[in-house]
Amino acid sequence: MRLLVVEDDRRLSELLGKGLRENAYAVDLAADGDEALYLAAINEYDGIILDVGLPKRDGLAVATELRKRGSRVPILMLTARDTVPDKVIGLDVGADDYLTKPFDFTELLARVRALLRRPPEIVSPDIEIADLVIDTKAQSARRAGAPIDLTAKEFALLEFLGRHAGRVVGRAAINSHVWDDNHDPASNTIEVYINRLRKKIDLPGLVPLIHTRRGAGYLIGLGPG
Repeated sequence: MRLLVVEDDRRLSELLGKGLRENAYAVDLAADGDEALYLAAINEYDGIILDVGLPKRDGLAVATELRKRGSRVPILMLTARDTVPDKVIGLDVGADDYLTKPFDFTELLARVRALLRRPPEIVSPDIEIADLVIDTKAQSARRAGAPIDLTAKEFALLEFLGRHAGRVVGRAAINSHVWDDNHDPASNTIEVYINRLRKKIDLPGLVPLIHTRRGAGYLIGLGPG
């Protein structure tokens, strides 16, 4: 899942980026409101963590503009303002949740997970595909009851495929949601990670779940479709 973190405090921004990447998210960073709107216009994000106090255009203006554009991306707003009226304003302009600074990183993670589960098709932290279970809360997976040892990026790719189980997802979609702007879309990184997942998930004696549709992309499910 790909997140945009909009925070002008460089140290906090880098800490958030590092912590989120360690928890299997792809992360882009923006330091002001104008940069945030530009990145949101050219990339497809699964969620935005948005500070209120930003240079050029504050977080309230950014959230307002995103909603005017028709964006439904979940927004978690960060602010040092902890009064009820301030929170109401943030929610009224389009934020989905509000977190007051200073905050505990584990709480931020929990709120991000909750926001990303809100679409109606995602009603449980567990994604089940045949005998494969992907636990999005614990960021773990098991097949036929046996745990699967995954790196953060392998889990991110597996989770994205799992959220689209039974459907072919192309390279462009995977690039947009699993990797950030530092990734070269022309590289063979996706193929490398797909092969790693196959070796860990489609073990001998088990029905293959990861399928390649040549020229179209990849599918996870009981059959190639």
